Amino acid sequence: MGDYYDGSALLAKKDINGNIPELFLCTTNRTGGKTTWFTKKLIDDYNDHGYKFLLLYRFNYELDELSKAFFSDVKALFFPNFEMTDAKFGRGLMAELYFNDGISTTNCGYAVTLNSADTIKKKSHLFADVQQMYMDEFQSETDHYCENEIRKFISIHTSVARGRGKQVRYVPVYLIGNTVSLLNPYYVALGISDRLRSDTRFLRGDGWVCEQGFVQSAADAQETSAFMRAFSSEDYQRLNGQSTYLNDVTAFIERPKGRGFYRATVKYMGEEYGILEYKDQGYMYASTKVDNTWPVRYTLTTDDHNINYLLLSRPNMDIVQWRYLFDKGAFRFQNLKCKKMVLDLLRY
Repeated sequence: MGDYYDGSALLAKKDINGNIPELFLCTTNRTGGKTTWFTKKLIDDYNDHGYKFLLLYRFNYELDELSKAFFSDVKALFFPNFEMTDAKFGRGLMAELYFNDGISTTNCGYAVTLNSADTIKKKSHLFADVQQMYMDEFQSETDHYCENEIRKFISIHTSVARGRGKQVRYVPVYLIGNTVSLLNPYYVALGISDRLRSDTRFLRGDGWVCEQGFVQSAADAQETSAFMRAFSSEDYQRLNGQSTYLNDVTAFIERPKGRGFYRATVKYMGEEYGILEYKDQGYMYASTKVDNTWPVRYTLTTDDHNINYLLLSRPNMDIVQWRYLFDKGAFRFQNLKCKKMVLDLLRY
């Protein structure tokens, strides 16, 4: 990548079947310029073609001072003579954005929250003129996601991608974020978590393309910052400027050395797996080898549920502890099947 992010390559990609994707995901290290690039694209598309956009947020309070938060950076860089304002409606659960080009003020788009998915379903006709959707920070650094976030995300897109005489319209969605966690709900739902590798640039699936980028100039700028150097020993800062996941050091498929202590059996998709702890190395290990005498047994789904197994509910103390260890890079796997099981086991 150059000095700043450019999303042209991502948007030119086809999906795994050679079709035009409707979902575009982009992650890079911080301060790489991806938010600026996509924000400018949305405004340019409205100015040049009249394409209205829909901004996605998680929680209702994020709609406060919306136009300022969305527009202020690109205004200073590209649109110094233009203004943007917003007005809430629907009991404050939705907002309209207005663009003033110095001549007139017009509605350029909307903003909604994932937690308002049910309300948006009832008001779907209001968004029939939306032609693209955008969500920044789709990976939460604090793991603060909505309950059933993917279901709400799908519901909103379904509500928007209708109307104008069509049952389904093509409405592309741009999900933008920093590299935070392989366990984020979007990666897990799309199957990205167990396919992504550290050297992957573009990953394609059915209907989607995911870009994993790295902006060297942003990493260099982080290293020259006196403030960031002051906290150089912190994991957050150390990983902040790298093309890696803040919460995920690469999950190795290897067996730790030494003696492992059996901790639990997990039944997943009809097969059983063992979770062991290697105290000397500080690792947890997922294996296909199972101790049938061990009393702690978990299942993830009702299909796998059986006598002497506990159907996992969240939060669960074991899950909380194992997720913490995964986030610290302290999990190892016998094979890819074990890795997939752990990714689903620890998903949010």
